[in-house]
Amino acid sequence: MSPAQWDLPPELCCRPMAFVALTGLDVVYNAVHRAIWDAFCANRRADRVPISFKVLPGDHEYPKCRTKRTSYEWYIPKGILKTGWMNKHLNLVPALVVLFYELDWDEAQWKEKQSECATKVEIVRTSLQGRNTKVAVVLIQKKTPLPPGEDVMASERAAALCNACDLSGKSLFVLPHTDHLVGYIIRLENAFYEHAQTYYNTEIRRVKSHKEFLNKTTHQLLFVRHQFKMAFFSELKQETQNALKHYRSAYSLIHELRTHETNILEIKTMAGFINYKICRLCFQHNTPLDAIAQFRKHIDLCKKKIGSAELAFEHTAWMSKQFQYFGDLFDEAIKLGLTAIQTQNPGFYYQQAAHYAQERKRLVVQLCGGPESNLGYPAPDPLETPTGVLDFYGQRAWRQGHQSIDPPDPEKEKGGILALQTREKEVPHSELIIALLSNAVAQFKKYKCPRMKSRLMVQMGEEYYHTKDYTKALKLLDYVMCDYRTERWWGLLTSILSTALRCSYLMAQVKDYVLYSMELVGRGSTLSEDQKSRIQKNLMKVLKNEPPEAEPDCSPAAVKAAQALWSERGTQTSREDIILEVQDSVPFVQCKARFLHPSFHLDVPVQLHVYLLADCPHPVRFSKLCVSLSNQDYNQHCVVESPDQAHDEEDMCLVPGRTHRYAFRFVARAEDVGKKIEITGVDLMLGSKSSRSVFLNWRGGGGDAASSLEALQAMRSFKRRGRLPENEVDWDTVSIQASTMIISRVPRISVQLHHEPPALNNEMYCMRVTIQSQEDAVAHDVKLTAGLKPGQDANLTHTTHVTLDGSKMCDDSHRALLPDIPISDLQPREKVEKPLFIRCSTTGSRIFLVHVAYTVDANIEGRDIVCKCHKVSFEHLERVFVDVPFLLMTDILSMSPWPLHLVTSQLQLAPTMSAVDQPASQVEEVVLQTSESASECFCLTCPPVHQGTTAVASGQYVISWKRKSANTAIPMVSTVITLPHVAVETIPVYIHADLPSFGRVRESLPVKYRIQNRTGIVQEVEMSVEPSDAFMFSGLKQVRLRILPGTEQEMLYNFYPLMAGYQTLPLLNINLLRLPGVSGQLLRRFLPSRIFIKPQGQQADGDSIAAA
Repeated sequence: MSPAQWDLPPELCCRPMAFVALTGLDVVYNAVHRAIWDAFCANRRADRVPISFKVLPGDHEYPKCRTKRTSYEWYIPKGILKTGWMNKHLNLVPALVVLFYELDWDEAQWKEKQSECATKVEIVRTSLQGRNTKVAVVLIQKKTPLPPGEDVMASERAAALCNACDLSGKSLFVLPHTDHLVGYIIRLENAFYEHAQTYYNTEIRRVKSHKEFLNKTTHQLLFVRHQFKMAFFSELKQETQNALKHYRSAYSLIHELRTHETNILEIKTMAGFINYKICRLCFQHNTPLDAIAQFRKHIDLCKKKIGSAELAFEHTAWMSKQFQYFGDLFDEAIKLGLTAIQTQNPGFYYQQAAHYAQERKRLVVQLCGGPESNLGYPAPDPLETPTGVLDFYGQRAWRQGHQSIDPPDPEKEKGGILALQTREKEVPHSELIIALLSNAVAQFKKYKCPRMKSRLMVQMGEEYYHTKDYTKALKLLDYVMCDYRTERWWGLLTSILSTALRCSYLMAQVKDYVLYSMELVGRGSTLSEDQKSRIQKNLMKVLKNEPPEAEPDCSPAAVKAAQALWSERGTQTSREDIILEVQDSVPFVQCKARFLHPSFHLDVPVQLHVYLLADCPHPVRFSKLCVSLSNQDYNQHCVVESPDQAHDEEDMCLVPGRTHRYAFRFVARAEDVGKKIEITGVDLMLGSKSSRSVFLNWRGGGGDAASSLEALQAMRSFKRRGRLPENEVDWDTVSIQASTMIISRVPRISVQLHHEPPALNNEMYCMRVTIQSQEDAVAHDVKLTAGLKPGQDANLTHTTHVTLDGSKMCDDSHRALLPDIPISDLQPREKVEKPLFIRCSTTGSRIFLVHVAYTVDANIEGRDIVCKCHKVSFEHLERVFVDVPFLLMTDILSMSPWPLHLVTSQLQLAPTMSAVDQPASQVEEVVLQTSESASECFCLTCPPVHQGTTAVASGQYVISWKRKSANTAIPMVSTVITLPHVAVETIPVYIHADLPSFGRVRESLPVKYRIQNRTGIVQEVEMSVEPSDAFMFSGLKQVRLRILPGTEQEMLYNFYPLMAGYQTLPLLNINLLRLPGVSGQLLRRFLPSRIFIKPQGQQADGDSIAAA
């Protein structure tokens, strides 16, 4: 029998509705009739009566009614229910035939029209001869009728028409074709529904009347049939409670039938039909527990009724469909408002349906052989019938109507079984199983059952594997592996990995094959040592670019195709490195990386250890080990490669069960002080560049899916660990330390204070600061910051004054904090003393700050490191602009072995240059030792130049000097240096900013931008201010303005600082619409980009804050 035999017929699954036939309507050519038909069938809401309408011609031939039996004495039924009976009463035999006829009461040719209408009614009755179908007439009229009793002519003609057509007054209706057509149609529907109810009620009584003629000896099938028919007619009447009662009676009667091999399929089929109806009505009545109880009873009664052993797969197919359809009913009820729970949802029924579908597939292989076996199809086809369909549900095509225990013809029986087996082999079992599992997975996902979902996804993956869809199989299996790793279901994970390995082998997917092989030979696998050894040998072959041996349990044809693919992979000349992220798997190599300390001083080498442990059966050789750090400049110091002479061949081989340690060290840079250095990844390279290279990548400091729990168990374990050799490390004692902090070098300088407290009011209180160097090298740029510590009461700042000169009394002009007091360079063990004089005009306690900063050169493992406290640099200019101030900086470097005395210096400018202010010597009376330098800085401008001039002369720089040891009589030497020419450009628009030297948090900061037009035409300028996290501002965020030639435009903004410290000002974007070649970036060079913002509430001056 065809696979569709297990599907429920659509007439059983639909909602039964009364069938009403409409005749006399020409819906194609008559617009009025079309409007009437649309009103009947369009927009049928739930509040309209349940009727199924169909337009039929007036002379339509309805199914013939068989001669009614007067006795059942010698009648032996051939089956329970005919296959066409439900469809006949749903779509072929109407409960009511309605004749539509256009006739007004004032029709001039009334007699002729009346006669024609009577003739049409008679034609309908003739075609329904023997049926109890009701007939009604609807007169389509153009005028709206008068109220009853007012139109005497209408009453008389209605009575005459009823007599002529042999109709009762309740079967004649009037339908005015007016604007209220839908309202009249709804009233007609209600009347039609009452006639249909009467018809179905008559049919129920007619079927019930047969019961007195039946006996339980030969008419058992008729008892079931009649109960089913009464239930179905009750459904057509929408009396669902009566329908449920008759269905339950039919179900009880069908299980009272004596079962044998020739009728067991029919009994199960009808039992499934009736069970479906009962469960559906229970859900409809909102009694889901009754539906579940009925279904369980149904399964218990039918699961042992297997039938012929040679067709056992039919029973599993039927059981699968029972669970599937109940799951569909359950799901449909949930969509209509039923509430399900985690332990009782449709997913369990779909899962059981999939289980029986899998059993069906197994039985097919057992009873019918594999796909390659050929049973041979019998001729003629025993499954064909003259009409193409069976007479009764659940019967065999080659012995329809046979109710005897013994089959009529053993040869036909054998041929029929063979035909069923042959057709069953053509059924796509895996597709059916996958569809059911997919439904179950969706339900378990909806009701939050993750383990059930994962289990069924594994089964789906295995089914895809059997259908040779290896890509989908791998996708599903890979999805669930993470859950099983996390929950440590090693046995289940091993089974999944084995299937995934076969898929990757058959597809010749090198990356997946390597990944799954590494996990199957590791500690998370439950395979035997022999199996692990075989997989590791295959893995080594793949790394050498050789094809691996075939995986077990693969079909020969699939293996042959896979070998061809592997050979093709091996001949490819261009190979990409395979990078495997093993953090979320359990590979056969474990990795832990750790810094030896949570922090390192700048002058101490940073030490990093990487530990590797192999869990595979055989030793593993690697080609490269590298550690990636957050600062990539250090990565070059954390690499182990095979050509490296520092590591011999034994270091590159991982022995199973033995912990291998690899040590790295490097010197941190001064720029990283206060920063954290993190291990971002560890890469282990297997194979070689010449064959095939595979990189195992661990994120962070290593570890995998199982290591965190293993570390926790090892920490809680009370198991005593044996003594290990001196060079070996216990793996469980190693922890991951993936980051370290670089901290400042420990200062080796002592600061002592000598004073005699308390200080008296208004006295010049002396505090002596003694600084002694304990460094091994010279301490350069020693600077002392001393005075009142910032952050105290603002009044203390105004009443405390500090000075270095004790000969004069302090006044309000002296500051409370002296920053960056220069101290000479300190030789090792050298001591220097500095007196401080403090005057306090008010009483009270004060906290003083004494801070010493210096620079020292240190040598760490051959590397020079310079530790500095401050750095100042100027931006280098490649060209200058007309009338725009710029800085000229000169550097004087002494190369003399003797000290030089710089008497003075002089800047002689060319006519093309001018100074902003009077340039004075800044190096006068300076003494330069060997290799020392002195610098001067001058602020200059370039006046307007002739058109076409691109470079101008700067002038000369004159230095007057002599040897330091020379006496005063020796004249000084003057050295003249010609300054280089500079490139000059004319800028059309010049912009500069007027703003204070500092700001304060949450206090207004006025900023004025001046835009000057230096061209001879009007300039259109588009300005916008970008928002900044450090400032709020008020002013025009975006503006377009015009600037006349030679004039200046001012733009005022109020900035509102939000954060303290050096902050970047909001960016000003400038766009010259008439000069698109001038970039806004060029104009922004003339503007300050940063400003210092003081904290809120601190009233000290800017120098004090900067020093603190």
